[in-house]
Amino acid sequence: MTADDLPRPPPLRDDCFALPAGVNWTPVDDALARLEAAIDRVVGTETVSHANAVGRVVAAPVSARRSNPPAPNSAVDGYGFAHSVTGEGDQVLPLVDGRAAAGGAYKGTVPEGAAIRILTGAVLPEGVDTVVLEEDCTVTDTHVAFRGPLRPRANTRKAGEDVVAGAQVFGAGHVLRAQDAGLSAALGVDRLPVFARLRVGVLSTGDELLDPAAQDAPSDRTYDANRPMLLQLATAWGFEAVDLGHAPDDRAAIKARLDGGAAQCDVILTSGGASAGDEDHVSALLRAHGNLQAWRIALKPGRPLALALWQGVPVFGLPGNPVAAFVCALIFARPACLKLAGAAWAAPQGFMVPAAFEKRKKPGRREYLRARMGPDGVEVFGSEGSGRISGLSWSDGLVELPDGAATIARGDPVRYLPYGSFGL
Repeated sequence: MTADDLPRPPPLRDDCFALPAGVNWTPVDDALARLEAAIDRVVGTETVSHANAVGRVVAAPVSARRSNPPAPNSAVDGYGFAHSVTGEGDQVLPLVDGRAAAGGAYKGTVPEGAAIRILTGAVLPEGVDTVVLEEDCTVTDTHVAFRGPLRPRANTRKAGEDVVAGAQVFGAGHVLRAQDAGLSAALGVDRLPVFARLRVGVLSTGDELLDPAAQDAPSDRTYDANRPMLLQLATAWGFEAVDLGHAPDDRAAIKARLDGGAAQCDVILTSGGASAGDEDHVSALLRAHGNLQAWRIALKPGRPLALALWQGVPVFGLPGNPVAAFVCALIFARPACLKLAGAAWAAPQGFMVPAAFEKRKKPGRREYLRARMGPDGVEVFGSEGSGRISGLSWSDGLVELPDGAATIARGDPVRYLPYGSFGL
């Protein structure tokens, strides 16, 4: 059975992105709350091997097939025996023939009062409940000597002390990571129920754009930076990135690209043409055919965020300036896409750190500054211009300044959002 054979959730409502009447400027927190409430999962389910699970979203609770460790075993190289036969002072025990090793269990029983050579990870033989470190022993061909007392079950691991068979290890909505693949393998979970990978289409528009491979570009043309950036973001977030290419400022061409994207994608990200100017054909098309909702969000950089459904597929119209497109993708598109993919809505983890900069901020908009950690705190990029894409490569996160007025002095605490908090 393939993902196409499984039932899919119902489509989003046609008015899911509509704002209440009279809403003009929307604070960031209100916009995020409305967006979270408006959308739900749009993908079906399938099963994958633990070896191919990284980045996938768990569709149903996953339980351990067996305990880890599956049996009591030794945590060190040493000598095993029954604790009840030892006490304080010098201890001398005869050695049985053979040894216990990981993957080579001792088949017999160790007699009471005797000891056996045992290696790290070996299952404890019958008659053994305690292990002494080999570094603490004197050994001959026939006996081992050490000084007591030892605590009962010293240097051993209990069966299931990590995870017990049948215990839930992953809940629905958990995004699987490399370490989760290791845990799944350790617990004998080879197949995991996951949601189908969200297919994210990326389309850039504008007569001024050229493919970076083009040579000798005239000065009135711009290399397309947004499309490769957004495609890589989608891939980094565990989605299937679908390149919908570049369309000129021609409504028929843009419509054809959107039609093709709706046929093969679960969500579409566009950049450019989403405002209300003469050449903003994306917003015009979405208004005419896609129930456009233009959210004017009180943030910098960004502000215009076009939201619509095109043939039932949600479309996020991001700003054309690369920095604004990047910030809006992190703040709005990422948590929305995660929820569309079956994961939980994800707010970035912020940290209060000292500012290594000074700034006066006017009230009215939340601001996101390109930033990176330095020896004296968090530094910000020298220019706030949305076209200064070099600041994205320079930075390792964003400083988030509140909606109200603020005066930041060096050493003041500011909220720093590392790119790792955005899954990058």
